[in-house]
Amino acid sequence: MKRYVICGVSNRAMGMFIGPILKTFSSHAEIVGLLDADPRRFEVCREQYPELKEVPSYTEEQFDKMILETKADVVIVAGADHTHEAYIVRALEHDLDVLTEKPMATTSDECRRILEAEARSKGKVTVTFNYRYMPIHRKLKELILEGRIGRVTSIDLNWYIDTFHGASYFKRWNRKRSNSGGLSIHKSTHHFDLVNWWIDQTPIEAFAYGALHYYGPDGELNPKKEDGRHCGTCEVKSDCAYFMRWSSRSREVVPKDDHVGAATLGQGKNPYSNYRPDACIFDSEIDIEDTYTATVKYDRGALLSYSVNFSVPYEGYRLAINGTKGRLETQEYHAPSRVPFPVPEQTIDYFPLFGSKETFHVVFNEGGHGGGDPLLLEDIFLGPDPGRPYEILSGARAGANSVLTGEAVWTSVKNGAPVRIQELLR
Repeated sequence: MKRYVICGVSNRAMGMFIGPILKTFSSHAEIVGLLDADPRRFEVCREQYPELKEVPSYTEEQFDKMILETKADVVIVAGADHTHEAYIVRALEHDLDVLTEKPMATTSDECRRILEAEARSKGKVTVTFNYRYMPIHRKLKELILEGRIGRVTSIDLNWYIDTFHGASYFKRWNRKRSNSGGLSIHKSTHHFDLVNWWIDQTPIEAFAYGALHYYGPDGELNPKKEDGRHCGTCEVKSDCAYFMRWSSRSREVVPKDDHVGAATLGQGKNPYSNYRPDACIFDSEIDIEDTYTATVKYDRGALLSYSVNFSVPYEGYRLAINGTKGRLETQEYHAPSRVPFPVPEQTIDYFPLFGSKETFHVVFNEGGHGGGDPLLLEDIFLGPDPGRPYEILSGARAGANSVLTGEAVWTSVKNGAPVRIQELLR
């Protein structure tokens, strides 16, 4: 049985790791320590999981003490993005394995320090890219490996984040680049990693445009130019189209799969000290973009045309992968409870370069992120599935490539010029 410590007792840490370890993988894993900058989070965690009542807790400065006292085997890093690199490097210096939430880091400098630390260490880093495990995404990987489309030449990926999910990033700590690296890193690393994994090529150059169109003080739907507001106490929220899409004058609603929880609307007890995750999406401290379009070039010739928008009427993506022998297409509507119209079942269409179209259906499994989370957790805590003929768990190099691409996108937006991706590590 391996001994795990948790760095960052976040909602994600509790839902993705702590709960499954206690309920499903208790014969293979044991939680022996909790670390966070906010002592209130320990209280919330133990209220939800009384089994952890006797598990010791530590402050940020007590990392080495925690490792020594708990005799941990693995460090799970699940706090805010800007905290990841320090814990990963320190764990590797203790020759421990690391499981980290994406993004692995927020800058190329942090990625370089992690890769150098891993090279010196007996430990290794695993980045928990759960999107790889979604049934559709695994099927796409398998079709490419079968040679259905030949050598991949181009990818079109357009990702849409709806007005609820998109707005949530601008209510929380993500809204500051120093915390998240911006959404080209915090969110788009998911998307870049998928493409990198599907086509098995390395990104080498990016050119991009980006802007803040919807949020921030100049957002066209801002009901009042005033900083410091919070959804739970805002006097003008009835005039905010983003808030009122999900609520009415007599009823405040938190839609399902909310990234923020009831604290968004000031309901219940705030689970944090000195922090509220319901800050106004039109605040002037916001310094990240909400819209990107980018082109990425790969080392074996493939070209990616990518866009993402964080204020769209529905959530999902449109994907096409072209190759020398054919084309794969799929379209997803995510979070159907929030989509205001009927949506079709997601399938994959295969168009051979010469021949008739085929449509592939997949078996969807239960669990978060389209059924990806449970399969990822099995690989983490039980070992990789021996029946799967390809690698799916992500290591530090893949984690770095996704972050480097996101940084290249933002740097290109800022400077108006192409960016050589791998050179960012230097």
